[in-house]
Amino acid sequence: MAEFSASVYQNEFLPDGGTDVHAIVTVSCSGAGAAGQTGSGDAGEIIIVDTSGSMGADGVLAAGQAAQTALDQILDGVWFAVISGNDRAKLAFPPSPEPVMVRMDMFTRQAAKDAVARFYADGGTAMGTWLRLASRVFATVPSLTQKHAILLTDGENQHESPEVLTATIEAVTGQFQCDCRGVGVAWQVDEVRRIATALLGTVDIIPAPDQLAAEFSSLIQKAMSKGVATADMRVWAPQGAQVLFVRQVAPTVDDLTSRRTEVNALTGAYPTGSWGDESRDYHVAIRLAAKGIGQEQLAARVQLAIGDQVVAQGLVKALWSADEALTTRISPEVAHYTGQTELADAIQEGLAAKAAGDTATATTKLGRAVQLAAQTGNEEATTRLRKVVDIDDQDTGTVRLKRSVEKADEMALDTASTKTTRVKK
Repeated sequence: MAEFSASVYQNEFLPDGGTDVHAIVTVSCSGAGAAGQTGSGDAGEIIIVDTSGSMGADGVLAAGQAAQTALDQILDGVWFAVISGNDRAKLAFPPSPEPVMVRMDMFTRQAAKDAVARFYADGGTAMGTWLRLASRVFATVPSLTQKHAILLTDGENQHESPEVLTATIEAVTGQFQCDCRGVGVAWQVDEVRRIATALLGTVDIIPAPDQLAAEFSSLIQKAMSKGVATADMRVWAPQGAQVLFVRQVAPTVDDLTSRRTEVNALTGAYPTGSWGDESRDYHVAIRLAAKGIGQEQLAARVQLAIGDQVVAQGLVKALWSADEALTTRISPEVAHYTGQTELADAIQEGLAAKAAGDTATATTKLGRAVQLAAQTGNEEATTRLRKVVDIDDQDTGTVRLKRSVEKADEMALDTASTKTTRVKK
């Protein structure tokens, strides 16, 4: 049985007239178990592989071998399917003209491997068709409470309009989770990130085909370790208060604010997806009506809920004080993650400006990113930034754009921009 706990880190003291309360809520899970083997309902896994012409014979061969490795990691009893995608989507396994899934066992595993070995490169790229088929396939098993997919692509979504892809993403949001990976450098990070973000997944670059198998194996192992199918973050705020935002800030930055659904007049629910044995940090900001010096108020009740059952709770408080020593104190946790969120924005905006030929904005934004990475101790971000800019002074953010940069290094910096370092508590 999974056990959850919640801890709140904040400065609850507000000055006279103060209204905004910020808190970091750490939620931890232990004893989650394995996917489909704990709790009610079953787990389902779909492997989606780009088999468009741009993959080429060698690329499709490597992707097929990676898919075979991934199949080895799916636990017996888990429902699964494999989709091959180009400008159309095809159910590669099970071999059926209609959407269907099968349970994993030694026979279906080998049959799926045989099917994947027959992949060949042909056609264009229309990722929306892949997502729509995955949604229909998952829907064929009513007992599924945990639905996860991995999607691999190597190119731009050229055979489908951006509007169609957007409509598809909106249509499948909330139906399954999806981790997305791009191989090589011909795909668009923003395009694939839109899919991963909407479907509560991750995005990353796989620079070379020979790295596919290890990445696929790791993704499936992680998915199989998530025994809690789904959970919601519930935030209650008092009458007249405003929830400014709810963001996951570790292990990655993900703004959940727009995904709010109403539980009741004072409580909103935000999806967090499936859980394994892990810990995540959330930044919650509440705007209250100002109260007098000495008054105290509960600013928010933050809960993690599985269905209707609340499994963890943290309280965010507000206390108005005339003591400047208290009201000017900055919560180190809030400061850390505010900087990490700004770091992600600075990297993405800087790279977008660089791509547009706006070197002045790119230099300013990436310089700020270097400064923030140093301030928040994000050494991985600093290492990746050094491949794109020459750093003269990281404390002031003084940098120069490198004249020659590998495209893969830029894309790796972009995809890793939302990965955060944990604050030292």
